[in-house]
Formats: sequence, structure tokens, C-alpha cells
Amino acid sequence: MEKLRYERPLIKRMENEMPNKYGGKADRQPMTHIDGLAVKDLLAEYGSPLFVMSEKTIRSTYKKALKAFTMRYPRVQFAWSYKTNYMDAVCNIFHQEGSWAEVVSGFEYDKALKNGVSGKRIIFNGPDKTVSDLTKAITNDSLIHIDHLDELYTIMELIDKLGKRPRVAIRVNMDTGVYPIWDRFGFNYENGQAWDALNKIMASGKMDLVGLHCHIGTYMLSPKAYGIAASKLSDLALGLKRRYNHEVKYIDLGGGFPSRNTLKGSYLPASDTIPSFEDFAETIASALLNAEFPPDALPLLILETGRALVDEAGYLLGTVISNKRSSIGKRTTIVDIGVNLLFTSFWYNHKISPAQEFSSYTEETTIYGPLCMNIDVIRESALMPLLNKGDHFVVHHVGAYNMTQWMQFITLRPNVVLIDLEGKAHLIRRHETMDDFEKMELLPAHLKNFDL
Repeated sequence: MEKLRYERPLIKRMENEMPNKYGGKADRQPMTHIDGLAVKDLLAEYGSPLFVMSEKTIRSTYKKALKAFTMRYPRVQFAWSYKTNYMDAVCNIFHQEGSWAEVVSGFEYDKALKNGVSGKRIIFNGPDKTVSDLTKAITNDSLIHIDHLDELYTIMELIDKLGKRPRVAIRVNMDTGVYPIWDRFGFNYENGQAWDALNKIMASGKMDLVGLHCHIGTYMLSPKAYGIAASKLSDLALGLKRRYNHEVKYIDLGGGFPSRNTLKGSYLPASDTIPSFEDFAETIASALLNAEFPPDALPLLILETGRALVDEAGYLLGTVISNKRSSIGKRTTIVDIGVNLLFTSFWYNHKISPAQEFSSYTEETTIYGPLCMNIDVIRESALMPLLNKGDHFVVHHVGAYNMTQWMQFITLRPNVVLIDLEGKAHLIRRHETMDDFEKMELLPAHLKNFDL
């Protein structure tokens, strides 16, 4: 007869169904399968830890967002934000769905070209476009969003050398009622910087000013702020029409829509507080339609949504290493994923589900990663059932930024798997090996030998 596992007795207050400021009673279920595949089987085949992406969730979320906007505004185009997740397989799912590419570096630009995106369908944002980057973007007829005057003057110099008219827009920052204002990037609307840049572009006669762009923040909870941004960009567009008889082809409202992850410090879970795609679409569409654009000259609405489209499609699977008690008696669980892989744990309280059946006993637990540094904390405090050495677990909503901000630190980066629409797993990025690093390192001859 197998010996029963000992569980320390604990006195705690009764929980009922009435919510308090922290929400209602947690509904905790094991996460044993992802899109029909068993977590234990995925870990057995591909190792632990393991990133898993769901193609089904990516496509359904994209379709839901596209429907929300196209039902309310006649001209809508999404552009996939490469910095959010630039796994080629993930990018190509969005491109198959009709999304353009939005990049913020020469590296991302090259990835988009390599993925088969036409240069005309690449939006190039960001403050650090090198001369080489700009030359490539102008040559490929990409949409260049100018961030500052130095970039504008560099483009003017290149025009004379290349003999081509680039397609450009300016990035505009503004007061939308959400603070602090994201005024680090682009030209300010309120103090006249935006008009100064627009006048310089129009006066040069060397560029095609085709759009206006803004990105007002990240994890934005206020649809109203996007309505204000759309109205202010519309005001600039209509001003260009009055002053120069020039029509911009598109208004790009960037990204920033929140995902279903809960920010640290939030009283309520994100599922209860974040606006829906429909909420954002209603406000944005109304602002554009209520501007003074003629019905037959409405600008194309471009959205660079990243986080909200892919976060929910990503999972991080891991294994418990050990349990301890802290100096004050609090339970701590050590797992094989650290902040080097789960970078977003610095600002999210990620949902963590056991991947096997568990007892009803729960306790406030600190979940640590395996790194030898004190800040390697996945959850400072989470009400968790007992997880024993060798047990598996699933971290939810990790599809955004973790596979672009991850670091090779102490441990190597793991495999990434995509589950397709038929429930088949595909390895889309292999785990790192020592060979990967030896290829990049160079050792001077005088350091090769030593005697200990």
C-alpha cells in the first residue's frame, strides 16, 4: 500500500462566494492539456522548461479583433508588431491572416523581409534607424515613420544620393489624459513640434507624406485616450488638407491594448477590468467618423496591436525543483524557470496552474526561479496547492515579449513549440547548446593554456 503524502494542518478562514477588493474565490483547476496535447507528454518530448504557442488561439484572437474594428470602420489594416514576438512561425501566422509587418530595428526589418513580407507592407518605427536601415527602407519603398528631426535630415540627404521619393509619416506624441505622457518618441502635438516637422516635409517637396502615427502607451486601460489620439491626428490630417491641399492616406494608432494578464498591484484580475476589442473599436471608429473627413476620403486605420493578440496564446511549462520554508515559515517553491525566461514576471502576476491533480490544501507561496540571484521571483505571493519535486505546472499568457526579451543568463534558452490547428506539435525554435556560444566566442592565443 502506497504511503499517503503528509500535509501539514493549517487553520484558515472560510471562503465564500462574495467578492472583496481582491475579487471572488479563486477557481483553480489543473491544466493537464493544451489544445488536446498532454502537458506531461510535451515536457517528456521537448524538455523542461518549454514554451508552447497555440496557433488556434492566435488566429481566433486576431479574427476577433479584426471583426470588432471592421464592423465599425470601413478601412482597417493590422500590422504585426515584431518586437512583441518575432518567432518566424508566429509572425507568419499573422501575415497569413493579412497583417502587415511593423518593425523598430534593422534586425526586425531584415526578419520581415526574410519572412517574405513585401517592403511596401513594412512599417519602420523607432528612433534608431541607421543610414543603412534608411537606405534599405527607401529602396524597398517601405513606410518610414520619422521619430525626430535628425532622422528627417538624414532622409533628406539620402534622397539626393538614391534618387527616390520615400513614403514617410511622422510619429506624434500628445496629451490623451493618461499620465505620464509618452513624449520620449516623436513630435509633440500641443507645443507645435508636429506641425514644424510636417511643414519641413511639405516644403522639401522630396517626400511623399502618406500618414500620421502615434503610440500613446502600453497596457492602456482607457479607450477614451485612443479616441482623443484619433481626434488629434485627424486634426493634423485635416489641417494638411486645408493648408496644402494634401491628403494623408492613413492614420496609425500604434498598439498598447492590454492583454488578460494582471498587473502587479491591481485589486482585481485583468479579466474583470480590461476593455474589450469592441470597446476600443467603438471609441476609435467614432472619433474618425465624427471628424470632418469626406465619406469617400476616410483614411486607412492602421493598428500595430501586439500584446493583446498573442499573450493569451503563449504558455510556459516547467517543473518543480524543491520546496522550502523561509525564515518566517512561509512556503517557498523553487522551479526550473527564471526571470531570464519569464521577463514579464517583473510586472505581471501570471496565473500558474498545476499540470496534474492536486489536493484541496492551499497556502500562500513564494515561487522562485533557479537563478542564483535574489530577484529571481516568479510570484512574490500566490495562493497555491502543494506542488512537490518533479510536479509540472503551466504559466499562462506568456506569448508577448518573453521570447524577445529573454536572456541567456546562467541557463540556456529552451525549446519553443507551436501546436497547429490539427493538434500537432511543431518545434519552431530549438534549445540553445554550447555550440551556439562557441561559434561566437573568440579566444586570444595567449589565454588558451593555463596550469592550475
